[in-house]
Amino acid sequence: MVGKILIADDVATNRIVFKVKLAAACYQPLLAGDGQSCLALAREAKPDAILLDADLGDMTGLAVLEGLRRDPATVDIPVLMLAAAADSGLRMAALRAGAEDCLTKPLDDQVLMARLRNLLRLRETAEELGHREQALQVLGLAEAPAGFDRQGLVIIVTERPEQALRLRRQLAGRSGAEVRCMGRDEVLNATAEGLAADAFVLDTDIGGAGGGLRLMSDLRTRRSARHSAMVLIGERMRPAEMAIAYDMGANAALPFDLPGEELAFRLQSLLRRKRNGDRLRDSVQDGLRLAVTDPLTGLYNRRYAQPRLAAIAERAHSGGTAFAVMVIDLDRFKTVNDQWGHAAGDTVLVEVAKRLSANLRPSDLVARIGGEEFLVALPETGTAEACQTAERLRHAIEKPPIILSGGQALQVTISIGLAVQLAASDTIPAADLVGLADRALLCAKSRGRNQVIQSCNAA
Repeated sequence: MVGKILIADDVATNRIVFKVKLAAACYQPLLAGDGQSCLALAREAKPDAILLDADLGDMTGLAVLEGLRRDPATVDIPVLMLAAAADSGLRMAALRAGAEDCLTKPLDDQVLMARLRNLLRLRETAEELGHREQALQVLGLAEAPAGFDRQGLVIIVTERPEQALRLRRQLAGRSGAEVRCMGRDEVLNATAEGLAADAFVLDTDIGGAGGGLRLMSDLRTRRSARHSAMVLIGERMRPAEMAIAYDMGANAALPFDLPGEELAFRLQSLLRRKRNGDRLRDSVQDGLRLAVTDPLTGLYNRRYAQPRLAAIAERAHSGGTAFAVMVIDLDRFKTVNDQWGHAAGDTVLVEVAKRLSANLRPSDLVARIGGEEFLVALPETGTAEACQTAERLRHAIEKPPIILSGGQALQVTISIGLAVQLAASDTIPAADLVGLADRALLCAKSRGRNQVIQSCNAA
């Protein structure tokens, strides 16, 4: 079974029909014949979605919906309300009470199933992001969210000026977002250049029949629009087109004559969901960054360096190229801490990290792997170039002096152990190459420090 769907309807025949259809689609149907049963079953079974009739005999659908939203155990379950007749007032009330949508009977099976698939995908994505954020919080790697929300951006995409004007008037001052109008080519060019909109309202027939679906598909391939809300709006959408729209990831497929208040409210809800999703993604991304980054210097840490070095070694082996590894240690760093304090030591480490990074290529790896120890890996680098790079790094640290917060100028030097895996040599495991560089570093230390020693074994 791919998901549990709670069917709440006071008519037994309706429950049976829905049960058969959902079971045929490999869902697990749960049945409730009245409002109280729906609330109890929702709390107990925690379904993935609820099909809620607008009138359950003992309670109205709105009252049940309000009960679901008051209960922390059911507050996030997606609800589709089902009404016997089209009623814009009921639909608006259902949306305000927290329903995902209010559909009118009789329901088209294609649209209903596509709508359910769409809701379950969105719910699964949100839950997965939430679980990842919780895991990072447990590890102490999640940062606090920002204390403010930026203004959203809604882009209306149509080639019909009268439609653009009407939609813009409907949304002006209601959606809480900046509203812009663009044509098809303009929006494609803008998103290709990085324009990030929170929501796109697309004319279903822009550029011809089915043009809205094609445009939505194009926009979804753009990094800046990948997580944007997509609303298709048109004068006539066949059920099959609506089903395709939801299966392609549309957040809503709406008629052009929708009341402005409802369109604005739907967009407000989508913008809130988009902001929450962005916050979760940013939190997860920040947590992952913190997990592989040294908090003091901003360099990668040992956790990241080891698999990255292994990948560099693998590429060198498969491509028949050389690569080099350096282990770098600050000379007499304990004296810095003892004489000037740990704050001065931190200043030195940060400045050394900056100078190392500034003197390496973007493709090179530099990581802090210990207190005052750094690892550098140079892909596609032979012996001569590796030696030149090592000497450049040594000179970059030695001069100019590092200025402490109190104005003192501190002379700092480094010792470097270098090991090179040549293309023509027998392959040495990455960890063994680091070991050779480490032994070369010990040799540099024993010979007086502030020098580069190359391991003869590797080269």
